[in-house]
Amino acid sequence: MKIINEKLLEEVTLQAQKDPRKRMNYNFHQTASDPLQRMLNALEPGTYIAPHCHKDNIEVFILLKGAITVLLFNDKGSVTDTICLDPLQGKYGVEIPSGVWHSIYVEEAGSVIYEFKEGPYNPITAGVFADWAPSPELRKEGLLYLKSLLD
Repeated sequence: MKIINEKLLEEVTLQAQKDPRKRMNYNFHQTASDPLQRMLNALEPGTYIAPHCHKDNIEVFILLKGAITVLLFNDKGSVTDTICLDPLQGKYGVEIPSGVWHSIYVEEAGSVIYEFKEGPYNPITAGVFADWAPSPELRKEGLLYLKSLLD
């Protein structure tokens, strides 16, 4: 049995705070070939998750702690929906269908999501980044871009 408790959330959050990308995964699945990929994803303000989509699988986020905004886009990069997830406000998670462009903007330090999606994980086909948004390497530009969409 694997237990998700405050101690585990704190450990993964501390790792995310030290990481240059300001995020850290804690995997529950054993291998990339597992049919269901399950992980905690600790996210800190300053991380940039570039808009992307998964062509072959759905993705589910359940926010355990903190606050994040999930953005959905159409194929041309226009925002089609946003939802601020915050367990204290009764907004816990989202299920994103395959082929839907999405990103996350972290609103609060110490945010942790439980994420799962269909496997196996293949880094070549796992996700496609949008050509209409800053690439994942352009963290500062990407954060400004997402923030401008939310203002």
